[in-house]
Amino acid sequence: MTGPPESETFSADGITAPLRIEAFRRVWLASLLSNLGILIQGVGAAWAMTQMTSSAHKVALVQTASMLPVMLISMLAGAIADMYDRRVVALVALLIALAGATALTTLAWLDLITPNLLLVLCFVVGSGMAVMGPAWQSSVSEQVPSETLPAAVALNGISYNIARSVGPAIGGVVVGSVGAVAAFALNAVLYLPLMLALFLWKRIAEPRRLPPEKLGRATLSGVRYITNSPSIKIVLSRVVVTSVVGGAIIALMPLVARDLLHGGAQTYGIMLGAFGLGGVIGALNITKIRKRMSGEAAIRACTLSMGGAVAAVALGHEPALTAAALVLAGAMWMMAAALFNIGVQLSTPRWVAGRSLAAYQAAGSGGIAIGSWGWGHLTDVAGVQTALLVSAALMLASPLIGLWLRMPEIGARGEETVALADPEVRLPLTARSGPLVIEIEYRVTQGNARAFHNLMQEVQLFRKRNGAYGWSIARDIADPELWTERYHCPTWLDYLRYRNRSTQSEHLMEQQAIAFHVGPHPVRVRRMLERPFGSVRWNDDTPDRAAGEVLPVITGAAGGST
Repeated sequence: MTGPPESETFSADGITAPLRIEAFRRVWLASLLSNLGILIQGVGAAWAMTQMTSSAHKVALVQTASMLPVMLISMLAGAIADMYDRRVVALVALLIALAGATALTTLAWLDLITPNLLLVLCFVVGSGMAVMGPAWQSSVSEQVPSETLPAAVALNGISYNIARSVGPAIGGVVVGSVGAVAAFALNAVLYLPLMLALFLWKRIAEPRRLPPEKLGRATLSGVRYITNSPSIKIVLSRVVVTSVVGGAIIALMPLVARDLLHGGAQTYGIMLGAFGLGGVIGALNITKIRKRMSGEAAIRACTLSMGGAVAAVALGHEPALTAAALVLAGAMWMMAAALFNIGVQLSTPRWVAGRSLAAYQAAGSGGIAIGSWGWGHLTDVAGVQTALLVSAALMLASPLIGLWLRMPEIGARGEETVALADPEVRLPLTARSGPLVIEIEYRVTQGNARAFHNLMQEVQLFRKRNGAYGWSIARDIADPELWTERYHCPTWLDYLRYRNRSTQSEHLMEQQAIAFHVGPHPVRVRRMLERPFGSVRWNDDTPDRAAGEVLPVITGAAGGST
């Protein structure tokens, strides 16, 4: 994976800096059209459902069907994005979405569409976009310098919200004048420019040091990384809460237009356009917000403002006032989403970027999908206004979560990986040799024992998230200055992967641990191969089943001990 050429430097301060890079600009413009098509189809699908059934539950399920695939398959999609060429993955994903959009258009044109079939085809289109998301978002860091990454993330949000500000209005006009079939067909056509832009992107892939992980193992690696990353877990928890609570305004928008404003498809499109316009305003101000406010303060301001806006939508019956409230809600929704997205991207090394962003997408879209289902049921029981007021009250109360799960402070990106020096190997090893046991002996003065132990708890986390298991730290009862750190890796190949995943900050933390060591000799490291029963050849002439898999030792790596 590579970034832009080193000769290209751009100011990180300008929101338009990433657009000076041709590859990013071309895909960004094409994605704007694709987003436009998706939102036009969304208007058509939601309004078609209101014409086929009066059930608020069914109407809300349109949003659930579109978002649920992201929750269900995003981790697999993220693993695929990290394992294979992200450009190819994105193209295949778009083909899936195009197939679903084409089928929806054809069946609607033949008047064969039913509520359940509409939901199924929305799920198919959503599945294509769920696979597309991690591949596209994680490839942004390959196209722009790290200092312009926040601007690139904001621009992607602007692309979606520019489309949202005009797409629903266009969708409302198209559906109102021509019908839902035209909206479905237009979406299918607007996938084509993005497919062309991705086809023309000349991605230069960095040669892999090691073979890629298998899909199941790669998925587990992503889950392991996230579960051992406190900052990412906090961000994802806040994303889920915000999405479940705030998803009401998105899921119930058709009913706001129909029941509270007594309008039609065009009114629905205008209201969605107002929400999207607010999103554009919010995205344009992300850089200013990040400079002036901490992450926690910014999220608190966004949720409080959005809670007030949702309450105004619930209590208002004038289209102009509702639209104004939706502009504010859209701005706060976009700001919060961008702040969460940036927090994940700047906390994650590239080797697991696709999977981390997939988890972010799953948390956000899953929250919206689950919330939409719940808000639909509540609306059937209590009405649109009551459901929105409950959502507003919960959104106003959500900043209290920050007392326990405070947003981490995110600085400039410093998560490039540092490959460690090759270990000394005299025993013939294959990719499947293992498990490996690594023991590191430190000699620490008793006065530094508590500080060393506390630091090792942080070391434990990065060992685990990079692939180790069975970590422990022990102190010799006969020699209190002697500490032994111990951990395992499943195979020799997994250990080599582990050694190529440490980030600069993790490498620095390991050096801080080594700095506690005292004595005439350096820290002692043992790397041992556990030989379970049946793994040793009993005769010299017994063939080694994996004799052809001996891995070359990696050379040219940076220094390091473990």
